[in-house]
Amino acid sequence: MYQLLKPLLFQMAPERAHQFTVSGLAATLAVPGVSHAFRSIYNFEDKRLERTVFGLPFPNPVGLAAGFDKDGSYYKDMASLGFGFLELGTVTPLPQPGNPRPRLFRLPQDSALINRMGFNNEGVEALAQRLLKNGRPGKIILGGNIGKNKVTPNEDAVSDYVKCFERLFPLVDYFVVNVSSPNTPNLRALQDKEPLTALLTTLQELNIKLAQPSVAMVGTALGKPGELWSEKPILLKIAPDLTEGQLDDILGIVQGTGIAGIIATNTTIARKPLITDSDEVAAMGNGGLSGAPIRTRSTEVIRYLYENSGKTLNIIGVGGIDSPASAQEKLDAGAKLIQVYSGMVYAGPGLVRDINKSLI
Repeated sequence: MYQLLKPLLFQMAPERAHQFTVSGLAATLAVPGVSHAFRSIYNFEDKRLERTVFGLPFPNPVGLAAGFDKDGSYYKDMASLGFGFLELGTVTPLPQPGNPRPRLFRLPQDSALINRMGFNNEGVEALAQRLLKNGRPGKIILGGNIGKNKVTPNEDAVSDYVKCFERLFPLVDYFVVNVSSPNTPNLRALQDKEPLTALLTTLQELNIKLAQPSVAMVGTALGKPGELWSEKPILLKIAPDLTEGQLDDILGIVQGTGIAGIIATNTTIARKPLITDSDEVAAMGNGGLSGAPIRTRSTEVIRYLYENSGKTLNIIGVGGIDSPASAQEKLDAGAKLIQVYSGMVYAGPGLVRDINKSLI
């Protein structure tokens, strides 16, 4: 069905097409009986797909990457497409509109996207309220991807991450610290060793504090009244543009702070190699490139981190996954879980089912 709709969707502006698709999915699933039919088509369940990573039980290893559902508006609908986990966000303490439109571009010849969305979101409170109202989508794991507001200077960035972490602590299963988007000015400077160590250390200390019985949050829609909360796995999402020396620093920071793992990788600021005409690409302007062109570099980063951690690092692989073969490539390189986004725009929602089937 998606392949029949794809030519129509690709006639629309990318951001409008995204909104049309997800709102259409929600409306379709609201029709009695359709949800069951969708699950029968797109879900592929098998005990052999289940795995426990950083202490969490994933029904399968294929997740939805952050950015697709920033505000948690469609996470229960997306759950019908067979994902093992969904990552919401990136969310910031205060609402912000993001960068001016147009800010999302397709490169069909390259099966790629360029975006400079700029952390457009309704703020952490809006996400928290939706999670409280709508509850958990079955056994699917939920992640919260957190960032800082554009107007917050880097020297005050820790407070933004703390606010998001505290508000979402009882509502998500794991956290992702996003310091690698190229679309918020100076954000990637937080990947440097000193500020990154300070940020992750603060969040780990807060993580331990919130899990203590004296301060644990209780009685939410996603838990039981009086339930105490365990520490939440914290992951760091990194850019594919880091040097080997910077990756070595990342490994040292992971070990020193005790965070649960890495998501590799975010979008790239590189523009080669691309099939799309260079003048056309230049006209699109700044932004992060995702999709097939980033596949090789993302896999290289995963392999480097895994091998140089003594094959012990927990890694979620993302970047250029548009087929069962590219998914297997990430897993073979050392990823324990994978995420899709741009690949699904081109291959359609059946990609999740196809990957899971191929793993069996």
